[in-house]
Amino acid sequence: MEHLIKTTLLGLFFGTFGTTLGGIIGVIFKKNSNKFLSFILSLASGLMTAIVCFELIPEAFEISGVFTVLCGIVFGILLMIFCDIIVEKKFKNVKINDKKESLLKTGIIVSIGLAIHNFPEGLAIGSGFEASVTLGYSLAIAIAMHDIPEGISMAVPMKNGGMNPIKVIFYVLLSGVTTGVGAFFGALVGGISISIIAICLSFAAGAMLYIVSGELIPESNTLYKGKLPAVGNIIGFVLGMLSLHL
Repeated sequence: MEHLIKTTLLGLFFGTFGTTLGGIIGVIFKKNSNKFLSFILSLASGLMTAIVCFELIPEAFEISGVFTVLCGIVFGILLMIFCDIIVEKKFKNVKINDKKESLLKTGIIVSIGLAIHNFPEGLAIGSGFEASVTLGYSLAIAIAMHDIPEGISMAVPMKNGGMNPIKVIFYVLLSGVTTGVGAFFGALVGGISISIIAICLSFAAGAMLYIVSGELIPESNTLYKGKLPAVGNIIGFVLGMLSLHL
């Protein structure tokens, strides 16, 4: 029970730290550099790719067979696609213009979308700690880093929509709570059997692969067209590789 509580609290901390820091940046700074955001996104994508390639999938293969791992990866990808479709449908109903009300509505929808997609990230942290402490912390740090620009993306429209800065930080913080919930379930089901840990790890790998290829890399390249996103991706990949093998 103590281990379960510790894992949940760690997931909650790292899940809320990144988004809250991003929220504070979004509230304090009047202009957020696209170059900086692009670098953070690409760095996070490199870190997550390294974790998927060198830790999550190999660890799952050691525990279980190819079929189980493949099913977990596919399910993780499909769930993230489903979450994206839901959020996109919500966005279609919002007419983005210069009105404060529209900006506020956009910020709230972004927060809902982030809360949904933070759950599988928490699941990755929880099941990661069940496999090894090193993997758990590596996942938690990578996810916290990639949550920073997400917190900014929530805070900016809310702030420009006229919401009180304290309320903005509160809602940003709230969106990260689902990471702690995911960590709880990841540790809970991971403690039942080794096979479930393998499924959780491969599921998390699939979810993270989609986040990297479907969100982080495209967004970083959109924000900044130079070589910086590629450099950030490489640096993140190398740092992730070193952190897992030192």
